[in-house]
Amino acid sequence: MKKILLATAASTLIASASYADEIKLGLMLGFSGPAESLAPDMAGGVRAAVKEASESGKFLDGTTIALVEGDSTCTDAAVASSVAERMITSDGIVGLIGALCSGATGAALTNVAVPNGMVMFSPSATSPSLTTIEDNGLFFRASPSDARQGQVMAESLLEKGVTSAAVTYTNNDYGKGLADAFESSYTELGGTVTINASHEDGKADYSAEVGALASAGGDILVVVGYIDQGGPGIIRAALDTGAFDRFHLPDAMIGDAMEERFGTEIEGATGQVPGSDSPGGEMLIPIGEANGYNGTAPYAPESYDAAAMMVLAMQAAGSTDPQVYKDFVMGVANAPGEQIFPGELAKALDILAAGGEVDYVGGTAAELIEPGEAAGSYREILVKDGKITTVGYR
Repeated sequence: MKKILLATAASTLIASASYADEIKLGLMLGFSGPAESLAPDMAGGVRAAVKEASESGKFLDGTTIALVEGDSTCTDAAVASSVAERMITSDGIVGLIGALCSGATGAALTNVAVPNGMVMFSPSATSPSLTTIEDNGLFFRASPSDARQGQVMAESLLEKGVTSAAVTYTNNDYGKGLADAFESSYTELGGTVTINASHEDGKADYSAEVGALASAGGDILVVVGYIDQGGPGIIRAALDTGAFDRFHLPDAMIGDAMEERFGTEIEGATGQVPGSDSPGGEMLIPIGEANGYNGTAPYAPESYDAAAMMVLAMQAAGSTDPQVYKDFVMGVANAPGEQIFPGELAKALDILAAGGEVDYVGGTAAELIEPGEAAGSYREILVKDGKITTVGYR
């Protein structure tokens, strides 16, 4: 009933309102830092969705959308806050997509977005702490919480007969949150965590950290790190010393850079990254090709979906005011309504303009649960012949 009332109200607003010729959305990702290799394809997903909606001519009576982009790094809270502040107060954005990492996201949200009443939609921030942060209904994320990923990791490893694990995590909100979630689920299900120790990113030598992990032992080394800094350093030290030859890689360790660095050296490594086997995932392949990015790269589908849901919420609300359209995000993301897949944003905009309802499925089988985050599924991976291959979904 709530969704029907919202749609009716939106229809009235759209019929009577006049709109700016152009609006601006902010895109804030870690284009530099420990996960920088993930950012280009994520940015490609956002740009593709915004371009599709803007060039359709159907968004708010022909209003066009421009992107303002900035580098939040990944872990520098001051930089992330500064970039968000500039976008909101100087550039005049009406919505912020980002950040990539949980630390940057939390800082920008708490210090800037919430005080300024700005909607913020992260494709990839997964720290469990973001679930309970005081956000005044302004924060959404297209990827599931690491509370869920920790459970998936635990179940997957135990099903493979791995009953003990050493864990190392990057020393920030993301790393500690996921490592703790994994340990809690794993031990509850009967596994043993021999050590759960932090590491700092950007070090030249991780032999001391690996020495402590090796002393604790374990069937496998779980590396809760970032793909471009500490994580690979830990793995290199483990391989060179013979401390471990079996690895499990969570989401921020999955990407082409791992294949390029290690190839068959980490043959048999397992892991998971948010992903779905829904039809929408395949639909993103030609969209990516047409826009010069890999549509199925880690977090690229979530990036397309985050931008799409933000734009559709504005259309449903008949407003680009964050205080208004924030209440329409959950409605466009979930049933009831006509299912909308990648490449169908013009169709969705038409339906919403006529007062109808949409259920945005997108590339990730999007479904948002309270307080505005993805219910989420995961793509399980295996390194085979030096390549990251998909072996299933959870």
